[in-house]
Amino acid sequence: MSDQRQFSGRESRSAAGDRSPWLIAIVVSIATFMVVLDTAIANVALRYIAGSLAVSVDESTWVVTTYLIANAVVLPVSGWLSNVIGRKRFYMICVALFTIASLLCGLAGSLNALILFRILQGLGGGGMPTSEQAMLADTFAPRQRPQAFAIYGIAVIVAPTVGPTIGGWITDNYSWHWIFFINVPFGILSLVLVQWLVVEPDVLERERHERLAGGLKIDWVGLALIALIFGCLELVLDRGQIDDWFHSTFIITCATISVCSLIFFIPWELTHDDPIVDLRLLFQRHFGMAFIAMLAVGAVLFGSNQITPQLMQTDFPYTAMLSGLAMMPGGLAMLIMMPLAGQIIPRMQPKYWIAIGFTIVALAMWYSTSLTPDASFSYFATVRVFQTVGMPFMFIPINSVAYAGLPPQKTGEASALVNVARNLGGSIGVSLANTELVQRSQFHQARMVEHIYPSSPEFQSTLHNLTEYFTQFGSAASAQGRAIGYIGQTIANQAALMGYIDIFFTWSVVAAAFVPFVLLLIRRVDTGAGAAVGH
Repeated sequence: MSDQRQFSGRESRSAAGDRSPWLIAIVVSIATFMVVLDTAIANVALRYIAGSLAVSVDESTWVVTTYLIANAVVLPVSGWLSNVIGRKRFYMICVALFTIASLLCGLAGSLNALILFRILQGLGGGGMPTSEQAMLADTFAPRQRPQAFAIYGIAVIVAPTVGPTIGGWITDNYSWHWIFFINVPFGILSLVLVQWLVVEPDVLERERHERLAGGLKIDWVGLALIALIFGCLELVLDRGQIDDWFHSTFIITCATISVCSLIFFIPWELTHDDPIVDLRLLFQRHFGMAFIAMLAVGAVLFGSNQITPQLMQTDFPYTAMLSGLAMMPGGLAMLIMMPLAGQIIPRMQPKYWIAIGFTIVALAMWYSTSLTPDASFSYFATVRVFQTVGMPFMFIPINSVAYAGLPPQKTGEASALVNVARNLGGSIGVSLANTELVQRSQFHQARMVEHIYPSSPEFQSTLHNLTEYFTQFGSAASAQGRAIGYIGQTIANQAALMGYIDIFFTWSVVAAAFVPFVLLLIRRVDTGAGAAVGH
């Protein structure tokens, strides 16, 4: 008899019914893998999309930006929507919307149409994680949750790693349309399996009817404010570096709207009888600490997933597919480590595992600062493995801590906020990393240029040798200009490389700073079979 039957005095909230709960963990991970993989693939295909639709690369970035905005807006309210519509029903609506929108994206013949369908995709994709994690939290006893979240974590963490490889291969060998078409069979498979295997518990249906007994009460003010907060914030984070941050009126306006909306949102939600987002959860110690830790995990995970391939494709002669292959060993390492971590994590308090995970990441990022201009493929593959092996020891126990001691009816809303933390952390991490890259590259370039002046013997010697070299391929008059240009390009490349090293150093410091934070502020968690969960 499974552990789920051992909880006395509570009705079962399990999504498994009489079936194996492990089957449900696998089923709900299919759609997650599809959504996260699609996000990673789309980034790789932007240049192909721009060329096919006759738009600039900058315009094509709205394909990603609008998806992230829609995702960010629906995610915080998805817990409430799940409670109102029904967990299984809401989940299937989200999967169906994402699948249909994927088909439409692949058929889109213009940028405007593609952006519209990407918004629909974002709305569907943003609603899924809440129901999935709530199902896992309600279906598994506390001591089994690490293994359950390990299965789920394979989809969440491995998909962004293999995404660039798959995206590069598809776009190189077929067309960008297929990065969306491949979602369709996975979406259909997910819908069939969920309808067949996932159960909607009677207690959830009763709670839904009780909620709707007096009529549907929608917190329209809260809904509007949350849309403004996360919609404008995502615009600031995604477009900030492109539009020169607060030198742009557009960025200032979006930032002001987001901050003002947040100022009104907090007291409104805390005093509302039926809030669209239950902010009180953030003031519960375990959940609040898990929320903050997940922000950091999202920043490092998504930031490194974007910055590392970007480094290989700009400062090294790697194609999108080749850089993806260099990232692949990290994904394979996590594929191995996730189940292993799920088995050993219950043997020790979650906070110690989280601290170990942050320590591994800090050391890995510190090792990444050893980057050199002649770094090999094996170096990047090794670094990526080192960067990722600590992730399971953070992701799994953080999720376990987040749901510890929560009332059973709050798992949906808690799941929404945990996913908000991961996605928001990712957006912040990517944005800050790109900003630091530009600023530090400019700083290093300025410092190096200070040492290059006409009277410098080193400069004159280098210029003379390069001029002689380029004379072989053209006139003597143009050779010196080409030599000076080569020197300038070399300096720019070295400055950019040093900028990437600074990013790795920053991530190392941030990860190290979270070790004492976790050890001091996360209390002991009861992970035994008798812990209070909603079964």
